[in-house]
Amino acid sequence: MNYFRAGVPWGCALLMLSLMWPVRAEIQQSPEAPRSAVVQDPHYGDALFHFYQERYFSALTLLMASQHFERVAHHADEAELLRGGLLLAHGLHADAADIFTVLAKPTVALSVRNRAWYQLAQMRYQRGLHAQAEQALTQISSTLPADLEPERQLLQAQLRMIRGDFAGAASVLEALAVTPTPTAAYARYNLGVAFIQIGEVQKGQTLLDALGRAPADSEELRSLRDKANLALGFAELQSQNFEAARDALERVRLNATFSAKALLGLGWASAGLNSTSTALVPWTELLRRDPRDPAVLEAHLAVPYALAELGASAQALHRYEQAVQLYDQQRALLDESINAIRNSSLMSSWLEDQPVKELGAATPLTALPEALPHAAQLGHVWAQHEFQSGLQSWRDLHFLHGHLQQWQDRLGTFSDMLTHRRQAYEQRLPKVLAQAGAVDLPALQQRSKALLQEVAAAAQQPESQAFADDTQTQLLQRARRVHSNPAVGEEPLLRERLRRVQGALTWQLAQQHPARSRQVTQMTHTLEAHLQEAQQRQTALIQAQRDEPARFAKFEQRIQVLSTRLQTLVPRVSELRQAQEAAVRKTMVEALEQQKERLVAYTSQAQLAMAQLLDRASIVRSTPGGRDADRP
Repeated sequence: MNYFRAGVPWGCALLMLSLMWPVRAEIQQSPEAPRSAVVQDPHYGDALFHFYQERYFSALTLLMASQHFERVAHHADEAELLRGGLLLAHGLHADAADIFTVLAKPTVALSVRNRAWYQLAQMRYQRGLHAQAEQALTQISSTLPADLEPERQLLQAQLRMIRGDFAGAASVLEALAVTPTPTAAYARYNLGVAFIQIGEVQKGQTLLDALGRAPADSEELRSLRDKANLALGFAELQSQNFEAARDALERVRLNATFSAKALLGLGWASAGLNSTSTALVPWTELLRRDPRDPAVLEAHLAVPYALAELGASAQALHRYEQAVQLYDQQRALLDESINAIRNSSLMSSWLEDQPVKELGAATPLTALPEALPHAAQLGHVWAQHEFQSGLQSWRDLHFLHGHLQQWQDRLGTFSDMLTHRRQAYEQRLPKVLAQAGAVDLPALQQRSKALLQEVAAAAQQPESQAFADDTQTQLLQRARRVHSNPAVGEEPLLRERLRRVQGALTWQLAQQHPARSRQVTQMTHTLEAHLQEAQQRQTALIQAQRDEPARFAKFEQRIQVLSTRLQTLVPRVSELRQAQEAAVRKTMVEALEQQKERLVAYTSQAQLAMAQLLDRASIVRSTPGGRDADRP
């Protein structure tokens, strides 16, 4: 019973490799927010409104429409940068790269250029395109703004670590680790990992130890501290520094994410110090935890191993039998989950639980499908960014399929609206033409011209009677009749009175002439304006008779083009959705199959250990005076 004596068990060794991997603060899933201080174009502000509401699909469509109609001229570069980020958020890396390539031209502001390439590098890193991400980082020609530059350096170091250049990563991280920025803790962790990988184990362990003892004021930093202690503990285990490993692993919180792994390592540290009974304490605690956790499954082997080391062979054999039963049960549960995943109704039922309201929505996909039995078996897969990206792509395709179908229905509605508009136009046109024909506009314009000339002439003669009102006109006419009467000429008194009346009227007209001249001039201008408006309407009517049929035909053609395009896109998106769904199912099934393989390996180890115990017991019984070590 010595298959663990070679050092750290193989399960712990794999865990050690997973811990010696760069970590980073959670990358923002949404595109970078624009940095324009003032919005000068309302349509750009409309797109930003949807952007800040995290309705990225709506923001993208509005922005592209506004760019098409040249409505965002004051924010051309920022709008392109935002469009590139939104395309990246939807996984269109090639299209986004084309945009950023254009933005990299010298005519574009340097700050916009650098942010564009950083955003591209960030999103490529998220999707596992590490070589392309490094290539994008090389396009950044100067330092980024203060809030982005540490992130850029950390990303550069992580990419170097991923391709095995730990020395190059360390050269970047050393300065970043001592800079008071939010990324400093992650830089210190990665720097410690890099030092260990390049053989400077003492320096790496010192960094991890300091990080593992540092105060943390947030759950994010407390989790990073736990991971640092876990990585340090397993590094010390690998170096067989069991005392130091135990000190580091004891600092991991008991009810945190990494507690199961820490308890498993803590047991092996105690076992390495020849304190097997002490090792049973954390391992026994693991037996009470979720058996789907790999550390718990391994603990079911570690406990009987410790019992066998302590001489309790019968108890060890019983524990091994329980472990085999547990592994068989877990394999059966995995089979149930695999069959459920292959059931075509599972994904649809999950979508009903989490409906998609927006393409590329930033809603975290944390809820496992309720229809999936034993869904927690997929917990570790669900936490992987690559799987989340694939699942998000499937959800986006599902949303897009429904969105295109809605537009198919809307196009039918638009076609009906166009038909009604055309019918209404054809019905109203004769009435409008009849009303327009009832007005002799040229005659009115001729009369207006004559009137304007008459008014202009009268305005030049202060003594003119053209501006007299009705009363004054009647008095002037009576005066003329009286004056033409021969009898008046024979009466000097009547002539004098007539003269005075005519003089009073003349004086009155002269006094009122300026005001009435202005009034009549204003009226003529108003008349002229009305005639011009009538002329414009007549011209517009003539133009409409030419344009409206062409406009209706253009809309009809546009509807037909879009309808044809949708008829092509809907089946294509449906096919892609099915293919992506199959890929998601395959990923889940492969993850569960790997768990089954691990259970098979654990079962084989347990059965081998049981056989060794039975062989040893058989040898003891066949020896004169021999007895089992755990019997009195």
